[in-house]
Amino acid sequence: MFEYCADPKSLEGLTWLSCYLTSGTHMQFYASFGTVLLLLAITAPIALLFGFGGALAARSHVAPLRWFGKIYTSMVRGVPDIVFFMFVPIALDQLFEYLRSRVYCDTSVPVRQGSDFVVCAAAKLPRATSPEWVHDSYGMFLAVLAFSVVFGAFAANVLYGAMNSVPRAQLETAEAYGMTRRQMNRRILIPQMWVYAVPGLSNLWMILIKATPLLFLLGIEDIVYWARQLGASKTQAFAYPHPDWRLYYFLAILIFYLLMTAISERVLRRISRRLSLGQATMAGEAMRKAGA
Repeated sequence: MFEYCADPKSLEGLTWLSCYLTSGTHMQFYASFGTVLLLLAITAPIALLFGFGGALAARSHVAPLRWFGKIYTSMVRGVPDIVFFMFVPIALDQLFEYLRSRVYCDTSVPVRQGSDFVVCAAAKLPRATSPEWVHDSYGMFLAVLAFSVVFGAFAANVLYGAMNSVPRAQLETAEAYGMTRRQMNRRILIPQMWVYAVPGLSNLWMILIKATPLLFLLGIEDIVYWARQLGASKTQAFAYPHPDWRLYYFLAILIFYLLMTAISERVLRRISRRLSLGQATMAGEAMRKAGA
């Protein structure tokens, strides 16, 4: 990055360190923090949407929808997260390639050849000739989908409980005024449920933050990947040789996650306080008494 970094072997002390920390691989390491934040920014609303749909399906009067909602929440929550993080991307990747093979490949050739899954080059996703950003985007897409499916099930369970926590008297009053079920959901149930859902969703958000290091299992060059690569000992064959520094890199990651959780706690506390204002809940009553 700096002009004096042209010959790293002639550098010493802080000059060497400044060149080392601004090398191209370190820039990728710094950018990987943005990858984690991007994953959180995309996954959280999608998982919440999945959870909202799963909760409504579990409360549906239509039996198939109700079964689907309950099976979705029970099955995903009952399987270890890492299994789904490995299964969903592989299953989706093979599904997409299978569908493309029915269009672009000879359909007489089976895609299952023994224990191998083989499709023609035209059906591969992404294509071998695609630029690197397409490969990265496709990997991120599969990762977001895997995280959303898993955490959407947990969100569905939280929202389902929050919907059941809304006082039944409010719904009966709305029904007495002639509101339809859809009107009750839109005007009474959904606005009221958030005050009960925020504590559970707050915990889920913290778990989602802690789960982001699993990205490297999906082949994405995240902060854990680069910490392992950069922190490992480097011999004289490298431009910047050094002993095993993984402890320091993972310490930096530790500080990053602690800052993330500290900021999240403050924001979520303010959201919970805002939603509890004027509500007939323990938090709402405590705020009313404090104001009195």
